[in-house]
Amino acid sequence: MDRAVTISHVAALAGVSTGTASKALNGRGAMKPETRLRVQQAAEQLGFVANAAARSLQTGRTYTVGMITTDSIGRFSIPLLIGAEDALGAGQMSIFLCDARDDPIREQYYLRTLLSRKVDGIIVTGRRTQARTPIGVGLPVPVVYAFISSTDPQDCSVVPDEADGSRRAIKHLLAIGRKRIAHVTGPEHHHSATVRARAADEALAAEGLTAGFPTLYGEWSEAWGRQAAGILVNADAGVDAVFCGSDQIARGLAEGLTKAGKDVPRDIALVGFDNWDVMVEGCQPALTSVDMDLEGIGRSAAEQLLAAINGNPAHGQHARPCRLIPRASTAV
Repeated sequence: MDRAVTISHVAALAGVSTGTASKALNGRGAMKPETRLRVQQAAEQLGFVANAAARSLQTGRTYTVGMITTDSIGRFSIPLLIGAEDALGAGQMSIFLCDARDDPIREQYYLRTLLSRKVDGIIVTGRRTQARTPIGVGLPVPVVYAFISSTDPQDCSVVPDEADGSRRAIKHLLAIGRKRIAHVTGPEHHHSATVRARAADEALAAEGLTAGFPTLYGEWSEAWGRQAAGILVNADAGVDAVFCGSDQIARGLAEGLTKAGKDVPRDIALVGFDNWDVMVEGCQPALTSVDMDLEGIGRSAAEQLLAAINGNPAHGQHARPCRLIPRASTAV
């Protein structure tokens, strides 16, 4: 019978010490990325499977992480989860995903459950970027907030720079020659709506311009986008571009403008926010949109959590830049 492949076999094939091989596969220690990759490739080539029980006894860790989300439809939590898994997979760590459904009682139940399972750390996320109260105080494991943030400045939060996304949208519209730009967004009390609207006004002001129409606040829906299109067309304000606070609004707006006889983008160029594939691809024409890089946020949050698990916690809010994805709705 063939002998079981051990960490020593992996180390020998990779040309490193057994200790280095172990750290590379466990996601621990400082080493060159190419060294970690070489060890991982050697393990894959040999079919090496780490013994989770042995690793736990040796390190005092379970190599599991909990993720608690309030985003029950998965619009934001699934991309975040994918990014986190990318970062944690190198150390052969697993994630328990728990859906709290905006229920504080359920959230605390999942927190107790994860702690009872001795997870090494917890990622907290949701569908809004607004800061929330900490999930717990004095917890025995590190916690990192992803997409959402914590009101406690000592907590580590990884968030999208929504103001940066708005600035990119406005700069893009100005670059294609548009001057009378309107902004249509969600509820005025919503954190993301106010942040994106304020940044859009500031980006225009930096170029010596003002909005082509007062900001229109409404719902995060296609229906509101269609209604807003009617408001803009009936006002006859000469708007030549619209930056929308979400892709859903932008898709409805595109439909409303088309029905009113306006050509997108010839008459009115259109930019959305979120880069939600269902919306940007279903929009006619295909929608230029701001991408918050949710997978990147998930990866960064997991990396921050790994650092905290290894004794190097970071504090405060870490904002990641957005990127603009141009499509036909702003094609010149």
